[in-house]
Amino acid sequence: MMVMRKLLLLCFIAFIAFGASAQNPVVLSLDSCFALAKANNAELKMNKLEIEKAHQVKAQIFTKYFPQVSASYSAFYAFNPLIRITVDDIGSEEFSSFIQELINVLNSEEVNADIPSNIDMMQNGSSVNAMLVQPVYAGGRIVNGNRLANLGVQAAELKAHVSERDIIESVESSYYLVLGLQMKVKTITEALSTVDSIDKMVKTAIDAGVVTKADALQVALKRNEFIALNLKLNNGITLASKLLCHQIGIEYPEEGIILEDTIENEKDKSFEQNEDFSRPEMALLQMQIDAEVLRKKLTLGEALPTVGFGATVFYGNMVYKGFSGNGLLFARVSVPISAWWEISHKLKEHDIKIQQAELMREDLTGKMLLQEEQALNQMVEAQALLDSDYAALEMAKENYRIASLNYNAGLNTLAEVLQANALLLQAENAITDRQITYLTARRRYHDLTGR
Repeated sequence: MMVMRKLLLLCFIAFIAFGASAQNPVVLSLDSCFALAKANNAELKMNKLEIEKAHQVKAQIFTKYFPQVSASYSAFYAFNPLIRITVDDIGSEEFSSFIQELINVLNSEEVNADIPSNIDMMQNGSSVNAMLVQPVYAGGRIVNGNRLANLGVQAAELKAHVSERDIIESVESSYYLVLGLQMKVKTITEALSTVDSIDKMVKTAIDAGVVTKADALQVALKRNEFIALNLKLNNGITLASKLLCHQIGIEYPEEGIILEDTIENEKDKSFEQNEDFSRPEMALLQMQIDAEVLRKKLTLGEALPTVGFGATVFYGNMVYKGFSGNGLLFARVSVPISAWWEISHKLKEHDIKIQQAELMREDLTGKMLLQEEQALNQMVEAQALLDSDYAALEMAKENYRIASLNYNAGLNTLAEVLQANALLLQAENAITDRQITYLTARRRYHDLTGR
């Protein structure tokens, strides 16, 4: 009984501890989100597999440098001998007649040599053979094939880098979206607190007979408006948090998430060019051209001679009754004469593809420069507008302060006070939105230019 009580007590303690830990929301920082995205994001995992696949292709092509070795076993049985040599098959007719007479004499009763008039060969047999072929020259296809495979590895790594950059950018945007919505909820909470203060002030005025209950109704309507906005913001936080969790590859906890970072207010004042920085997209465009050039060389190699040498060994009784072995060395030169016409058209096709890739590089280079300029303009504009928003916030605070004083002095209506409070809320939310816009633009500009 005592053991049972202890067991129940331990289970109860474990349940309480688990329940307490289950109620704690997940705490995330921006850096931890980046680390989780790099480790768990499905697209980044696919990119790693693409790199591994490119390495395997490279390893496959590299094996073409080494000798090709094969082994085989063969066996057969024929209903009739595949080779039958008779006396008539030997020499001229006179010589055949002479041989036949000689055989007849030897097979006579006096000698009885029992010599057959024909020889049967290859009616059944089996053999084992092995062959080694070493390519010496294949029109440059082996060398260029390895270069193309190595280029494929580099391209896969660059694509993974671009994808990681874009995903990190998306994670940061989602992170600040959640953070901004949470800041707006805080602002709404403060606004509701202000409305409560106004409500107390109105009730005091109603008791004094200075205002009517219509003012109290206006306060109630404004409170309901803020409560509805608060609900909308919380729903937005939930959806944005789920998106962030999906991007970083974790399950969305029922208790929600807490973000450690705050929205930064500092601004960049200088934009010095990073001389060592070059956009990976530019390298990928050049790789497309290089890859097409190598494919053209591979096609050209199909029209060139191939040279190789090898050796083979044989052991079996395919020809003779007894088992025997043999071996030979050989060399091989192959010239695809009839394929030249077709290959000439393939080479022209590759020339066209190279021209297309070069035109695409020139076009996209210009677009990327415009993209970088646009990113800079968006960041600078966000900086300038943020200064303006801070000035507007100070004006909104002063406007609300004066409206409250005038209402207490009976110089304006409650509607003007509530309007001033709404403008204050709007100014505070505008700064939150502008800060997020600036941080997003700064990340984009940095990713595109390395500045």
